[in-house]
Amino acid sequence: MVVLVSRTGRHLQRYNKGRRQVVGCIPYRYKDIIDLSLGDEDAFEVLLISPQRKGKGLLFPKGGWEKDETIEDAARRETIEEAGVCGNIEGKLGTWYFENKNGDTAYEGHMFPLFVTEELDLWPEKDIRERLWMSVREARKLCQHGWMKEALELLVSRLTSQSRWTKMDLFSRINRGSGGYGNVLRLGCRAQVLSPPPPSPAEEA
Repeated sequence: MVVLVSRTGRHLQRYNKGRRQVVGCIPYRYKDIIDLSLGDEDAFEVLLISPQRKGKGLLFPKGGWEKDETIEDAARRETIEEAGVCGNIEGKLGTWYFENKNGDTAYEGHMFPLFVTEELDLWPEKDIRERLWMSVREARKLCQHGWMKEALELLVSRLTSQSRWTKMDLFSRINRGSGGYGNVLRLGCRAQVLSPPPPSPAEEA
């Protein structure tokens, strides 16, 4: 069950050596492609949201990590609250240290990839934020935080590297017909190899 109210207050907020600990996600999904160009960053897109205070640029969902939750739970919660998407949290991309624009608050930021499996119609911050799916190229231009752009590049590197191995594994296992072509289902986050179709009566003859 998804709670439709954002957490408020900072009495449970975690700090590390005076730095406020925040955690967020880069939500992503694969496009509906029907080819094997998995190593290309154009094979997937990422979800950005508008800032709560109107200004230039977009950002990935993130917020405070609280004492009564794991870091992964905090990342999921913030992503649901701000972007209204659910999915699978994957291995952490890294940790960043930064300050706010005024230089009076220090942060320790942790970012995770989140493979999106569901988009909610209603979520806590629906009325104050927009969510926008876009290409990696667009995200590089529009994301307002440098540290989030660094996290994006790490995600791109990870996904394209994994994809190259997926494609190599796919070609090593694919069943090819007499014409030299394999039968492959649409490649999304998982590659699936299908058995070749039965021969037509003409081919059997």
